[in-house]
Amino acid sequence: MEISNMEWPAYLDEYEKLVFRMTTPRVMIDNAGCSNSTRVMIDSARKHGILLEAVQVLTDLNLSIKKAYISSDGRWFMDVFHVTDLDGNKLTDESVISYIEQSLGTIHYASAKCIDGLTALELTGTDRIGLLSEVFAVLSELECNVVEAKVWTHNGRIASLIYVKERDSGSPIEDSEKIDTIEARLRNVLKGDNDIRSAKTSVSMAVTHTERRLHQIMFTDRDYERKPIIRTNDNPIVSVLNCLEKGYSVINIHCKDRPKLLFDIVCTMTDMQYVVFHATLNTAGDRVHSEFFIRHTDGSPISSDAEKQRVILCLKAAIERRASEGVRLELCTGDKQGLLADVTRTFRENGLNVTRAEISTTSDNTALNVFYVTDAIGNPADSKIIDAVRMKIGLSDLKVKELPSIYHQKAEENEEPTGGVGGAMLLSLGSIVRKNLYNLGLIKSFS
Repeated sequence: MEISNMEWPAYLDEYEKLVFRMTTPRVMIDNAGCSNSTRVMIDSARKHGILLEAVQVLTDLNLSIKKAYISSDGRWFMDVFHVTDLDGNKLTDESVISYIEQSLGTIHYASAKCIDGLTALELTGTDRIGLLSEVFAVLSELECNVVEAKVWTHNGRIASLIYVKERDSGSPIEDSEKIDTIEARLRNVLKGDNDIRSAKTSVSMAVTHTERRLHQIMFTDRDYERKPIIRTNDNPIVSVLNCLEKGYSVINIHCKDRPKLLFDIVCTMTDMQYVVFHATLNTAGDRVHSEFFIRHTDGSPISSDAEKQRVILCLKAAIERRASEGVRLELCTGDKQGLLADVTRTFRENGLNVTRAEISTTSDNTALNVFYVTDAIGNPADSKIIDAVRMKIGLSDLKVKELPSIYHQKAEENEEPTGGVGGAMLLSLGSIVRKNLYNLGLIKSFS
């Protein structure tokens, strides 16, 4: 509900109007102020986790955040985000713009995305080639339909959140004996021959944000402490310095840009009980530089070298978990019993390892699945093997897809402001955020 100054209901007194203004974020979206991105500005009363909730709204729409200015000193919170779609275009769909305004305007009261009528399975264990095919084979044998799932691997570990329902009735799985059987069978699969202690399974009816929960699962599993299985030439660079005179710890991150990067960083900081007071993020081509001024929720900066190293390791892990290693394969076909078990078995039989997967099912029972695959030791998969797999599954069903064009572009020129009253207003608001950082002595210039 949006209420302007002239539209207050008669029953609201001045105090209630003040409370409404203080607890309802103000959202402005502008397409005139920048030549190559849409600006989204939010200001609101500050609360722990509000930055994550705002970024989550934008990333759940698969928007790319090209620049961000964040300031939340005192009791107020102000953010300016420069966003595009994944092809680098400004937002022009009015329904999307309206949805952003509505969602950001209610983030104080937001709840996690609800997946009604499904049972959530959480899995953790040691990754190995063919593991997913065994998991999906067990679920198919136990007459569980997989409706949605996300799978991440990092440093030799795997975490997955799988949403299932009863095959025959389409209802959530509530029978306690069947739940016990599912957990036991999956735990045996995850254990394999050498993962007796760390393999874990759990069944939940609780509502949660899938990707945030995956970060929490891998964080609890301490994947950040394990040695990388696959080393790349593009590791993120994370540094931590203390700005003691201002009472902040300053985190600088340089890495390759990719979808949902800011969400992954802020999600991890929030779950580690840190509060972001000020931040800037800038992209140039496929590179990102970001700077965060943080404190612990108790108001203290990072206080020891051990804590500093832990923060660095955890942020690197958060960035790497969703990094797209391997060839991206997209499967689009009618859903059927045992589909995932068959597809992932074909991957296994051809020596392909799934490093990340996103499974979804549409309302008309179409399976839309994305798999990132490598060879057995993490190297790029041979094109002849990919062709053989596609022939087996169906050339028209399984296709090789590249990442969206925005992540292959060369370095772009900096954004140039264009005319327009709305653009000038949001440019001014962005300047206010940068000026706040300058006045606090946290940046050298706000020009």
